Amino acid sequence: MKITPLKTKYKEIVSEMKKEFGYSNVMAVPIIQKVVVNVGIGKINKENDKIEELLVALEAITGQKPVKTRAKNSIAGFKTRKGMEIGVKVTLRGEKMWSFLDRLINVAFPRTRDFQGIKISGVDEYGNFSVGIKEHLVFPEISAEKTKNLFGLQMNIQTTAKNKKEGERLFQLLKFPFYK
Repeated sequence: MKITPLKTKYKEIVSEMKKEFGYSNVMAVPIIQKVVVNVGIGKINKENDKIEELLVALEAITGQKPVKTRAKNSIAGFKTRKGMEIGVKVTLRGEKMWSFLDRLINVAFPRTRDFQGIKISGVDEYGNFSVGIKEHLVFPEISAEKTKNLFGLQMNIQTTAKNKKEGERLFQLLKFPFYK
């Protein structure tokens, strides 16, 4: 099993956060629980070939088989009915999560066109972080020549942080490229 560089730095992060926030126990230090990668299929709902390409690309990016999500309610304004397929998601934990985060921080974000950094305002009041990427081509697993359709990804990184300040500091120590 390959250990990612991000996970090896985590011990240093734990000791830094323990000093900074005055935790008496290592188990009180916030950690990342899971990463959910989501893609809405919206307008391509009836086009099975595009959905299949999306599933293959998402599996290549995350290393895990995606699951189709269905609408819980009917919404006339969005032309959705209850039970209709509206998206695809992958929930990552453990080594796959750390590997994905490492590639996201060190490869995908820097490859984004005109990248200046990400907004720290993506951290909510519970310390979780949400961010979107407009084109999935920024991941090295995706070949631009073989890709017919572009799609955006939404990522939600869930932590055990109790507030926004703890979450922001955790993501800063993990070297997320925030701009000031």
